[in-house]
Amino acid sequence: MSANSFGLRFLGLILTVLLGGCVTTGLPERQEVNLEKALETHVQLGIRYLQSGENRELARRHFNKALELGKKNPMAHHGLALLYQADGELKVAESHFKKALRYSDNFSMARTNYGVFLYQQERYEDALEQFRHASSDLTYNRRFFALVNYGRTANRLGLADEAERAYTRALALNSNLPVALLELAELKYEAGDYSAAKQYLDRYSENKRQTPQSLWLGIRIEKVFGNRDKELSYALALKNLYPYSAETLKYQELSGNDG
Repeated sequence: MSANSFGLRFLGLILTVLLGGCVTTGLPERQEVNLEKALETHVQLGIRYLQSGENRELARRHFNKALELGKKNPMAHHGLALLYQADGELKVAESHFKKALRYSDNFSMARTNYGVFLYQQERYEDALEQFRHASSDLTYNRRFFALVNYGRTANRLGLADEAERAYTRALALNSNLPVALLELAELKYEAGDYSAAKQYLDRYSENKRQTPQSLWLGIRIEKVFGNRDKELSYALALKNLYPYSAETLKYQELSGNDG
């Protein structure tokens, strides 16, 4: 799978937004600006505009305003990193990712998104380190996401055993992770454990929309078991739903060789 498709599938701007509260406090006669609350509000508004995609310039303005109030605020730097990444300003984005982590070493959400950024640049070893760090944070509420990314990156580096362990740990945290199920099915198929591969693929297929990868894997698994009807069913779905996919070309080559 390409780095670009990985980014599209997994980036998702995983941000936690805690909105609410006013900017000023104190008696009506003499209101005093609560700088900490003002900074927090600018960060939250920046995240809201960034997530909605409505107005990047407003998002940028709020993040920069937050940094005027506190230049070491990790959330503001993280927001700007995602913003500049979306703009294609990769050097600037990376500088903000690094600042976010410099000012908050245990900022696992930023580490995970920085890891995705590095993966997209094909800097797989650097990405793996970020995912390893984030996935070891037991308090991170999106830890399963870091583990899935760790598995994808480890597999890209040829570390199949590490990838399998990461996917298995991710499923222990969230038993219904489509990516982990599909990738484990692929790993088991490549290892020659076809029964386990079919079990994982069947779990994936229960409530998930089929993809070219899953349909192509289904074709190969059913071919191993000699289930011609199920193989042809997967093949028909692949050709009808994804006629121009790389997997369809692979199937056509396989069919040609069989013929």
